[in-house]
Amino acid sequence: MSLPSTVPLSGLPDRVTIYEVGPRDGLQNEKAVVPVETKAEFIRRLVAAGLGTVETTSFVPPKWIPQLADSTELVGLLGEDALGPRRPVLVPNEKGLDRALELGLTSVAVFGSATETFARKNLNRTVAESLEMFAPVVSRAKEAGAWVRGYVSMCFGDPWEGEVPVAQVVDVCGRLMDLGCDQLSLGDTIGVGTPGHVLSLLDSLDGKGIGMERVAVHFHDTYGQALSNTMTALARGVTVVDASTGGLGGCPYAKSATGNLATEDLVWALNGLGIETGVDLDQLVSTSVWMAQQLGRPSPSRVVKALAGAATTAGGQG
Repeated sequence: MSLPSTVPLSGLPDRVTIYEVGPRDGLQNEKAVVPVETKAEFIRRLVAAGLGTVETTSFVPPKWIPQLADSTELVGLLGEDALGPRRPVLVPNEKGLDRALELGLTSVAVFGSATETFARKNLNRTVAESLEMFAPVVSRAKEAGAWVRGYVSMCFGDPWEGEVPVAQVVDVCGRLMDLGCDQLSLGDTIGVGTPGHVLSLLDSLDGKGIGMERVAVHFHDTYGQALSNTMTALARGVTVVDASTGGLGGCPYAKSATGNLATEDLVWALNGLGIETGVDLDQLVSTSVWMAQQLGRPSPSRVVKALAGAATTAGGQG
């Protein structure tokens, strides 16, 4: 399988941590329920491909996201593979945290919004009420020795409210991080961000005291900007990037949110820059092809299409 030529660029990190969201964010919007055994196998294959950080599931009420109603069963199937410090789960409230801690999980995430409309649609609360709900979750998680990530969605645009002022995003991010989160993930939920906008937000966060070592970026590829936005963030000092194998994903509450940045597309680009990820691209592509077969449709990842297609052509010529 071919790989890109390695031509480094100055000003970029030597290593990037890929925060894989495929099993949770990637699958949550699937209409047909994916069998829990398939989800467990998906996670095992991702880990085997070298993805150290894999967000496995979410402890939300089943009526919110039926696809993730099997979270407890999934953790049981994964066994020790689910318990490490790099297997985070999403917890929307204290009940979700209780379930995670009872199962021995040591990494959790809360999911907030930079806009009032999405906060209402996603959590049925205002932004302020959401932060009040998260406060005891973060506090108790930290007391239990857990690592905590804070997601903020709609950082670059909102389908109901339109443009979201950078100052508004920074304010919500600051209030969330003040609760005690270890890491902040900036979500371009509907994929409308562009490099200049990304740089403006990162500069503003840095000015508020939220350094790039605490920031991750989460771009959707609705308008084909996810990879360019990611490179802008890396050049600014970010070293954690959210991605979803095969480009799976969306948002059940924002219909204009299409797939996440494909992990394979990200790895291909980073390989070409000589940036370490620890990921075996061949294994990752094979995993993506396998998962696409389980879902009954081809992967939208351009790298998967190119490399899997090349492998098929080579096989036919043999």
